[in-house]
Amino acid sequence: MQTRSLLFPILALAAACSAGGGGNAQTAPGADAAGGGATDASTAARAAPVPAPFIATPVATFVEPWAMTFLPGGKQALVTEKTGVLKLLTIADGKSVDVAGVPAVDHGGQGGLGDVVLHPGFAKNGLVYLSYAEAGEGNVRGAAVARGRLVTTGGAPRLEGVQVIWRQVPKVSGRGHFGHRILFAADGHLFISSGERQKFTPAQDMNANLGKILRLNDDGSVPKDNPFADKGGVTAQIWSLGHRNPLGIAFDADGQLWDMEMGPEGGDELNRVVRGANYGYPVVSNGNHYGGADIPDHDTHPEFSRPALWWTPVISPGNLIFYSGNMFPQWKGSAFIPGLSSQSLVRVVTSGSTAREAERFEMGKRIREVEQGPDGALWLLEDGENGATGRLLKLTPKG
Repeated sequence: MQTRSLLFPILALAAACSAGGGGNAQTAPGADAAGGGATDASTAARAAPVPAPFIATPVATFVEPWAMTFLPGGKQALVTEKTGVLKLLTIADGKSVDVAGVPAVDHGGQGGLGDVVLHPGFAKNGLVYLSYAEAGEGNVRGAAVARGRLVTTGGAPRLEGVQVIWRQVPKVSGRGHFGHRILFAADGHLFISSGERQKFTPAQDMNANLGKILRLNDDGSVPKDNPFADKGGVTAQIWSLGHRNPLGIAFDADGQLWDMEMGPEGGDELNRVVRGANYGYPVVSNGNHYGGADIPDHDTHPEFSRPALWWTPVISPGNLIFYSGNMFPQWKGSAFIPGLSSQSLVRVVTSGSTAREAERFEMGKRIREVEQGPDGALWLLEDGENGATGRLLKLTPKG
């Protein structure tokens, strides 16, 4: 393991610093009843740069890393590489080994092996959940979620009894906007974010599960109390709709679900996700189409739920967490969003259905994921594109 700590020239920029590809954070105090969000946007104030209160220590390096999760006890972690490799990492020495049994992955563009989470009962059942891009018949593909039991005894680590429990319907051409983040609720329900696959209209199509947040039981079946459960088929899976490319889903300390999604040319969104709500894409967005064609803003269509916070220019989010640790007590309850094009770590403060960007830390690299460690440290995965490597960094307080 590399033990040298890197004290980056990291600067905390309040709310809306545009350095490194970031942009102006837009917010307002008003909120609509359906899903929360701004009623009148105003540009957030900028603050003078101040030194970041952490140091970043490299722990390991991976090829195209995408997601990670800690095993109980915090001594090991699972890390996905987009190429289709699942790594079992030992934190103490930074060494990792491949885990066998990963499903076949369609790697290319934004597709590949994606998220990794543990079942809430992992200590007893050993179940690990993986999301990934899956090839179909012909030149089509879609996201899928599979689960299997992690076995680390009796030979090399492996997944046994792997079963696919969810698929995007329909599979379509292209290699973008899979979404496929996975999250367990405190009551054991499984949430999956599903991108609209750069096809626009499926986000409003109730006969497709693209451009949606889905809610399932842990085995992939549909809970009877889902908002559209009586419709059957993939419609029954839908919790909310009108999403573009939701790359982060997380619960805050009050159990409220939020999603962070990439906008088009501008308009990255942080949404307070409410049962049955429609967030309007592609009818509305606070960004424009690539090439400059206008998309009506959310305030032109009050029937759609509006974002609590949005960014133009974009930050290009990787995922989303809410911090609950004690290592950085001043940040307890804050949301953290890693930035790809903005090469940053963004801290957001939420209150009810509203949100504001509080700080931005320049990292000098594209950041794919932020996770909270068992001891309260923050962990970052640098993005690796097209076969490039990215480091796993541990953030701890200065001094």
